[in-house]
Amino acid sequence: MSLHPRRGSLRTQWPTVLWLTAVWVLLWGDVTLGNVVNGALLGVVVTVGLRMTPIDLRGRVRPGALAVLVGRFLVDLVRASFEVSWVALRPRHTPRGAVVCVQLRSHSDLYLTLTAELVSLVPGSLVVEAHRLTGRLYIHVLDVETSGGVEAARRSVLEQEERLLRALASDEELAEAGLAPGRGRNRAEVAR
Repeated sequence: MSLHPRRGSLRTQWPTVLWLTAVWVLLWGDVTLGNVVNGALLGVVVTVGLRMTPIDLRGRVRPGALAVLVGRFLVDLVRASFEVSWVALRPRHTPRGAVVCVQLRSHSDLYLTLTAELVSLVPGSLVVEAHRLTGRLYIHVLDVETSGGVEAARRSVLEQEERLLRALASDEELAEAGLAPGRGRNRAEVAR
């Protein structure tokens, strides 16, 4: 008997095997029969042989919100690159870094991980610690002054999480996170 019912059958794991096969072929950089077969075999070994925690994905992809997420991430990436360059090149300026605790709205491991990755990929911020049980991220901010202060850094992470949830979460997950399903921000947040 399998400890993880979803992992019991290769029939339910074919998307993972397919994805691992594609990654294998991309890593080798050459689409050949040998690479595809080896990638598929490796995918089967990984999905059947390794015990991984199943991810409870109840969400759905919303293309419009996903475009907003990717677009805003790219804007943040460019803006933060210039800010970090300015901090590095500014004469006689010592950046004042800080570690900021952010309580995320979602209680999902998947969304916690994705939010942490998106925040860490933006220059000038780095996830120092992530508490899975409490849903808290501890973010190191390179220069608090450049980023607009501690509250602005915290708000930036929460906005990133909101964009992520609106792009990938189900209506139930949005409601659990305190976000109204649909477009825009929660009415309670707009009223603040």
